[in-house]
Order: sequence, then C-alpha cells, then structure tokens
Amino acid sequence: MRRIDEQYTRAPFYGSRRMTAWLRAQGYKVNRKRVTRLMQLMGIEAVYPKPNLSRPAEGHKIYPYLLRDVEIERVNQVWSTDITYIRMAHGFLYLVAIMDWFSRFVLSWELSLSMELDFCVGALKRALRRGRPEIFNSDQGPQFTSDQFTGELKGRDIAVSMDGRGRCLDNIFIERLWRSLKYEEVYLKDYQLVAEAREGIGRYFRFYNDERLHASLEYRTPASIYRERG
Repeated sequence: MRRIDEQYTRAPFYGSRRMTAWLRAQGYKVNRKRVTRLMQLMGIEAVYPKPNLSRPAEGHKIYPYLLRDVEIERVNQVWSTDITYIRMAHGFLYLVAIMDWFSRFVLSWELSLSMELDFCVGALKRALRRGRPEIFNSDQGPQFTSDQFTGELKGRDIAVSMDGRGRCLDNIFIERLWRSLKYEEVYLKDYQLVAEAREGIGRYFRFYNDERLHASLEYRTPASIYRERG
C-alpha cells in the first residue's frame, strides 16, 4: 500500500491493471485482484472517465458539477474537499481537508482511522465557522453525498457541486495539495503514532497556509490572500 500510494501520487492515471504491472516490475509478486482490493481500501482510482459515472451511493443524491468554465475571482466563491490515504510506519489513516479555491487556504482538516462520515462532517462544521462559500465542490464519495453532509450545506444556501467519478482534475487544487503534503511531509516521515501524524500534518498545514509561497499566488501565501480578501 505504501508503494501504491507513492506511485499513485506520481501517476494518478494508473488503474489497477497498470499498477499491478508496475508493482511486478518492482519485484512484488501480486495479482490484479489484490491490487484492486488495496486501491479500494485506500479510496483511490485512476483518473479517467468510467461507465456509470453518475451512479450514487445507495439512497444518496448526486449533484451536477457546477464549475466547468467558471472563473474563480474571489475568496469564498468556491470551497472543495477530498479524502486521501496517509501511510504510517504500521498501518494507515485517512485525511480530509477543506480548501478555498481562490486563495488555496486550507480551512480545516481531520484525521480518521476509517472512512466513516463523522470526521468529514466535523471538518465541514469547523470550516463553516470561518465563513460561507457560494459553491462547495466534492467527489461522489458516500461521505460527501450523505444527507448529513449535504444538509449542512443546503441549510446555509450553499450550492452543492460534485465532480465525475474518477475525475480528480475536476478538483485539481486539492489534488495538488495532497501531492505537496506527501512529498514535503508524509514521505519524509514514518509516523509511529496517530498523535505524531496529527502533529506533523498540522505543522505542515500551518507552514502551507502561513509561510509557503505559491507561484500561482504571485509568491504570496494562502493565508495572506484569504485574510486580505475574505
């Protein structure tokens, strides 16, 4: 799973077939069935359109993608969220984060031992203490299509947007955040305990928001843009 995570971060277009071939080339004796199961456990899939793209989790409503050709011009115009796999020395965690698209500011985040709903709703509630977006974008995962999660948004008159399954480019800014986090923090560490992971990731997000200069922001920090224009 550690090697899958590293290769997927480098090449998110790798599906289970190509990932299996890559692992075998690295000397791992694995079959595609096992690789598929591990990728599902990690919550990842290749970045390309697939059949039945609009199939929701059972009983969950899927909302249309609202951001195609939309120009992002201001803070709190669009927020987005995603979940990623965080490796540890022994085992793994899931991380959810919520980001403002215009400033790239990480509004909130949370770690969990499982993909349960509560940690995503908790991160959303904390982000909403900072402000209210016009549009909130996510993928079609069951956490984000749940009535509890979308209800928090609709109750505040926030438009709900969802990208197509397997299309992380619809949520490109937070995908870039994951790559930065993993290459600049996670892959350099072997967290032994959940508390170590929480401390390291929290420290990285403070650096990302308050110190890391972004070329796309004219070498300013996300915090300076969000606080100036929020």
